This record gives sequence, C-alpha cells and structure tokens, in this order.
Amino acid sequence: MSFTGLNLRGAFAIFKNELMRAFRTIFGSILSPVITTSLYLVVFGAAMADRMPGLGASNYGAFIVPGLLMLTLLSESTSNASFGIYMPKFTGAIYELLSAPVGVAETLIGFVGAAVAKSLILAAIILVTAALIVDYSIAHPILALGYIMLVAASFSLFGFILGIWADGFEKLQIVPLLILTPLTFLGGTFYPVSVLPEPWKTVTMVNPIVYLVNGLRWTFLGESDFPIAVSFGFTLGFLAICIAIIAYIFKTGWRLRE
Repeated sequence: MSFTGLNLRGAFAIFKNELMRAFRTIFGSILSPVITTSLYLVVFGAAMADRMPGLGASNYGAFIVPGLLMLTLLSESTSNASFGIYMPKFTGAIYELLSAPVGVAETLIGFVGAAVAKSLILAAIILVTAALIVDYSIAHPILALGYIMLVAASFSLFGFILGIWADGFEKLQIVPLLILTPLTFLGGTFYPVSVLPEPWKTVTMVNPIVYLVNGLRWTFLGESDFPIAVSFGFTLGFLAICIAIIAYIFKTGWRLRE
C-alpha cells in the first residue's frame, strides 16, 4: 500500500460501509451514548450543583457539558475505529483489503474517516439534546468545532491502532472501558481541577485527559484550568504519534498479515 495514486472510489466504499454499519445498529451506536450523556447531565447536574463553589445549578450544567461531550468523543471514536478494522481481521476479509488497489490513505480515509463522522454526528446530537436540558453557550464555536474534529481524528487513529493490535474482542474493550473512561471521569469532567486539594491536584496533572477536557471547556466557556495552547499542543502531539505508529504498521505489516 502507498499514499500515491489516491483511489477515491475505494476510500468512499470503505467509508460508506463503515458509516452504514452505525445506522444498522442505531441504538447501540447513536441512541445509547446520547441517552447516557443526558442521564449524566440530569443526575450529576442535580446532585453536585450545590457542591461546586461559585457555580449555581445552571452554571454547573453548562460547565459539565464539554466534559461529557469529551467523554463520549473519546470512548466512541476509539471503539468505532477499533471495531471497524478488527472485524475484517476477525473474518479474514483483511487479506482482500490488502490485495485490493487501496492504499494507506484510502484505508485511513475509509475506516478512520467513518469513525470521525460518527463522532461528529454524536457530538451534534448531544449538543442539541443538552440544550434542551441546560442553558449553555459556546464562546468560540469555530475553535470548538476544530477541536472536536481534532480530538475525534486523534482517537479514531488510536482506535485503529487498537483494532490492529487486538487479537480478541476482550482486548477491544480494555482500553476504552478500563483506561479512557476512568481517566476521563478523573480528568475534571464533573469538577474544576482548581478545587482539588493537594496532593490530588498534583496527581491530576499527570492525567493526560484533563488537558483535553479543559481544552474543550475553554472553547465553550472561554476559561479553563490550563492555557488552551497546552491542550492543543498535547492533542496535536498525540495525533502525530498515532500517525507515526500507523505508518510503521503498514510499512512492516505488523498484525495485518498474521
């Protein structure tokens, strides 16, 4: 496979197939994350609003919207991309893909592009649903859209790597459920990092997800616990690492031809 001679028809075929899979399982792929996020808004908004210093009920609802959106973006982008590339490996269809006139670029556009598209659809539905529950606004809408796309692309690439690495369905769930979700909950989704006492405030700084959550929160509220440049820089760095790993995978055939 190579990046030259882009086969748009092949890329679109993969993209369409992956995107249609989400609509064939619409409850698990789209409705379930939206319902879960809505429940978080209602339950946590009611339970914790009075415990956050300086945040009323309405302000707290707006505060947790970016964190909940990031929680969904990370888990769904990773899961969709990993499952999308794992299934061809599981069924043996990966050999047809490897022998087809489809290069690395077309493969990434198809699988990763579809995962990003699903995440953007979910993000749009969640934002519309959240507007029915809480009163929030987006201070920097263009930057918010760009940052959402950047995070979705980064973790879709990460999910693609995870799907190639996994040799069983159990491994597909290890990272999203046992690593990403707990780190997101502990990354300032429901509280500002500034209210944490020491040493927990320092410990939180080690969690990379806290910078992603605060980056998105800045685009919504115009303020966060960390400079926005740190969040953008971290996300771009993670994206570059994922691209480098994928380039190595396709160059060596690691896990693709086993």
